[in-house]
Amino acid sequence: MIVISGARTLTSNGWQTCNVAVDGETVVAVGEVAPAPDDVVIDGSGKVLGPGFVDLHTHLRDPGQTWKEDMVTGTRSAARGGFTAVLAMPNTEPAVDSGEMVRRCIRRATDSAVVEVGFSGALSMGRAGEEMAHLDEMYEAGVRIFTDDGETLADGGLLRRIMLYLSDRSDAVIAQHAEDRAIAGNGHMHDGARSQTLGLVGLPASAEVAVIARDLALVAETGARYHVHHISTAGGVALVRRAKEEGLNVTAEVTPHHLGLSEDNLDALDSNLKMYPPLRSIADRQALVDGLVEGVIDAVATDHAPHTASEKDVPFEVAPRGVIGLETAFPVALAALGGDLDLVFDRMSIAPAKIGKFEAQGHTVSEGSPANLVLIDPDQSWVADEFASRSKNSPFFGQELKGRVVATIVKGRLVHGGGR
Repeated sequence: MIVISGARTLTSNGWQTCNVAVDGETVVAVGEVAPAPDDVVIDGSGKVLGPGFVDLHTHLRDPGQTWKEDMVTGTRSAARGGFTAVLAMPNTEPAVDSGEMVRRCIRRATDSAVVEVGFSGALSMGRAGEEMAHLDEMYEAGVRIFTDDGETLADGGLLRRIMLYLSDRSDAVIAQHAEDRAIAGNGHMHDGARSQTLGLVGLPASAEVAVIARDLALVAETGARYHVHHISTAGGVALVRRAKEEGLNVTAEVTPHHLGLSEDNLDALDSNLKMYPPLRSIADRQALVDGLVEGVIDAVATDHAPHTASEKDVPFEVAPRGVIGLETAFPVALAALGGDLDLVFDRMSIAPAKIGKFEAQGHTVSEGSPANLVLIDPDQSWVADEFASRSKNSPFFGQELKGRVVATIVKGRLVHGGGR
């Protein structure tokens, strides 16, 4: 049995300072728990215990690009960041676009993962945007979120047919990487005064806004459930706000790096700050923070996208887009949310668990609840210079961050910290 002693705990009755006992995959006691001599005891004094974090947007690179990340290193990275579950994106090689590919990935996760891994499925075959993927097969295999992430499904007619096709499955969600490539062109960073100063081709905010606006019109027509990946613009936030006010089934996520950074951080053109959507203006960044606090944006999702040092150690213009984020997500989100731990656990655990259909995740701590837990120290500072991820392309590399994950428990098993 594992006993976490004296932590401030997010229970079903609110915040309580108490002991929490875990036996098997379940929380068995909350309150005055006396540990037995052979129990594993984790000192939670001065720390905070709550439901483990859930990431709706993780690139594990497995199969096909395991020199960047694989099921083992990716889920160890997740555990170190306090995540007890992640949703893997389907832009693997080959893409996850059939029931057999889903089952293959599930087998791999069962054998290797240290946290719960759910799988999203592609909207189109090979994520090529031309032909509907095997949606029924993937749904039967357990997929509930469908996306061509890494690519935008540009064909509005195909997207509409998919929305209608999935309309009788009330728990199926269509997620979009919102970027009109015709508008975006060959841009490398946000299109604005900073890109002009640096002499780089800009990527307009309208590339995101145009796709979200089109998709929301289709959602209104079809009644589909729709999720916006890595929203980055004030215009996108405004569209989602309006859609929610109109009663549409719409959710959205924002990355930690879009909350914590802006185009103003690009003066040195560090390729570890190159991602799509790009870092936007300070005004966009503030709109994202405000949207997350208000609940217009439902969840923080990392878009953890590993690349090797050799791939990133090139001029900014030719570097691949994408950054890692699992291990730094909590402190960056904590700062963006002003230290409000209720909001942190809602936006990083409870809400994403609901969106991603992770039934055993996102539960406040109570007797009988699943033992998927994170113990954090919101006041501990640390330097982000070591990672469990196979790749090190973090936009926060070398920075001092405040707020650290002390221990992560998945299905009653200590997978990070706590003396390990």
